[in-house]
Amino acid sequence: MSESAVIVIDMINTYEHEDADVLLPAVREIVSPMVGLLKRARAAGIPVIYANDNFGEWRSHHGELVDTALSGPHADLIEPIRPDGDSLFVVKARHSIFYETPLSYLLSQLGVRRVILCGQVTEQCVLYSALDAHIRHLDVVVAEDAVASIDAELADAALRMMRRNMDAEVAAVEHIEW
Repeated sequence: MSESAVIVIDMINTYEHEDADVLLPAVREIVSPMVGLLKRARAAGIPVIYANDNFGEWRSHHGELVDTALSGPHADLIEPIRPDGDSLFVVKARHSIFYETPLSYLLSQLGVRRVILCGQVTEQCVLYSALDAHIRHLDVVVAEDAVASIDAELADAALRMMRRNMDAEVAAVEHIEW
């Protein structure tokens, strides 16, 4: 068992939402560092968990979400970071990866005490998920070059808040150690 897990937030996405045009350039910048993080985690036997919105499709399961995103116009952003056969998947309906999901239970079953967060959106789902991890007494790491934002100023403030108020480690992917 590993005490760490990498959690990929909301990256299985069709980008058919209000802020997509602003978000897409930031997502393009994080795909490569995220690929590196996922590759390193998988090689080290670190669990990789995808926590993803269901986009209001209550019949959706992770395979359907992945297939829908891969059939869309931004498949180039999904393909490099798609879940592999060993990845775990939690479907969420709100901003936090913990809100009414089985993630807390899953992490306890895996013996995880430290979560490494990457994905989107820094000033929304990543921030709320980091807070919920912190109040669950989990150590929080945010891969600063593998999180995308809609508003760079708010994202910078969110990263500062995570560092200061949640004692989160905010580091580039290459500096994250298991």
